[in-house]
Amino acid sequence: MQEKTLQAIADSRDALTELTRELIRFPTVNPPGEAYTPCAEFIGERLKTSGFAIEYIRGEGTPGDNDTFPRTNVVARREGKRNGPCVHFNSHIDVVEAGDGWTVDPFDGVVRDGRIYGRGACDMKGGLAASIIAVETFLMHNSDYTGAIEISGTVDEESGGFGGVAHLASKGYFSKPRVDHVIIPEPLNKDRVCLGHRGVWWAEIETKGEIAHGSMPFLGDCAVRHMGALLHEFEQTLFPALDRKQTRMPVVPEGARRSTMNINSIHGGQTDDYTGLPSPNVPDRCKLTIDRRFLLEEAITDVKDEVIDILNGLKETRPNFDYEIRDIMEVMPLMTEKDTPVASAVASGIREIFDREPDYVISPGTYDQKHIARLGHLYDCVAYGPGILDLAHRPDEWIGIDDMVQSAQVMALALGQLLSEG
Repeated sequence: MQEKTLQAIADSRDALTELTRELIRFPTVNPPGEAYTPCAEFIGERLKTSGFAIEYIRGEGTPGDNDTFPRTNVVARREGKRNGPCVHFNSHIDVVEAGDGWTVDPFDGVVRDGRIYGRGACDMKGGLAASIIAVETFLMHNSDYTGAIEISGTVDEESGGFGGVAHLASKGYFSKPRVDHVIIPEPLNKDRVCLGHRGVWWAEIETKGEIAHGSMPFLGDCAVRHMGALLHEFEQTLFPALDRKQTRMPVVPEGARRSTMNINSIHGGQTDDYTGLPSPNVPDRCKLTIDRRFLLEEAITDVKDEVIDILNGLKETRPNFDYEIRDIMEVMPLMTEKDTPVASAVASGIREIFDREPDYVISPGTYDQKHIARLGHLYDCVAYGPGILDLAHRPDEWIGIDDMVQSAQVMALALGQLLSEG
C-alpha cells in the first residue's frame, strides 16, 4: 500500500499543479482579508467529495472581522474505521499584498520551468495543496485506517493568526482528545523538520511634545526630535547588544541565531491624507512600532526591560522627554523535541524519500504553532512543507512542482506512521 500511495502521488503531479494554481487565483490578501470565504468554501467542497465532514467557523469579534471581510475558516474531518489518534494538517490561506516588481500576474498561477509563480505559491498555498493531495491519495489506498484525519484552511496568519488558529484553538479545535498530532506545511524546505520559532514582542512607543507654530518651534516641543533621540540610543546601545546574543536553537538563516529588532513603522506630525500643503505645526506626538525577536535563552521581562530602561534613561537626562509604551503582542520562543511522535514521523518520511537525515531547524519568525501550544496546550506539532522561506513575500514568489510532489509523499508517509502507531 505504501508503494502504491507514493506512486499515486507521483502520478498526481498535474493534479497537484492545478490545485495549487486554483488556490493562488483566490486573492486572499491580508489586510484587509479578501476572498477568504470563497477560498475556504472551495477547499471544503473539494474535501467533501472525499468523505470529509466540513465546518466553516467565522472568527467573530477578532481583529479585522466584519461582514465585508469575514474571517472564514474551514475545518474538514474524516473518521477512520476504529478509534485512534487524529492527525491534523493546518495551512493558512491568507497572503500578503503582491507589491511591485512582478514579471508575471501574481494571482494567475503561471507555470514555467517546473515552477508555479504567484503570491502565496510558496507561503503557503503550495503546502496546502501538497497536504490535500497527500491525504486524498492516502485514503485511496488506505481506506481501513484507524483514527481520524483533519485538514484546515485558516486565516490571518500573516497578521498574527488571531482570527484563524487562535480563534479555533480557543474553542478546542487544537486540543486533545480531538487532535493529537499537527503538521503545518509552512515553506521550510522539503528535507527539513521545523521544530518551532523564536519569540516575538511587538510594542508601540509614543513620544510626547507640545504643539506650536512651525515658524516658532522654540515655543513648542517636537515629539519627532524626542523620537530621534530614542532611535539614536537604540543604534548606540541596544542594537550592538542584540548582535552579541546567540542561541543554541537551530534557527535558519544563520543571521537569525541572534536577537533582532526591526523598526516596523514610525509616524509623527502631519498625516499623509491631507490635500494641498501641510500646516506649519510642531508635532506633539510621534509613534514608533517595534518588532523584537528573541531567543529561548531570554526572558520576556528582560527583553522589555532593555527598551524601557533606555526610555527611562532619556526621561532622566533629556529635558521634557516623556513617553508611553503599549504592548501589541508577545509570543514565547517554542521548540518541539526531535523525538516527539510527529517530528519522528516526518523525519522518517524524509529519510524514506530523500535517503538522508533531515535537518532540524527553527523558524526566524513565528507562525501558527504558537497558538496551538499556548491556547490548545498541544505540543506535538511541527512545520513541514515544500518551498523556500526566502522567497516568501517577495516579487515573483514561486514553488517547485517536484518539491511539492516529494513533500506530499513525505506527508503521506508521516500520516500512515502516526495512525498506525496510534
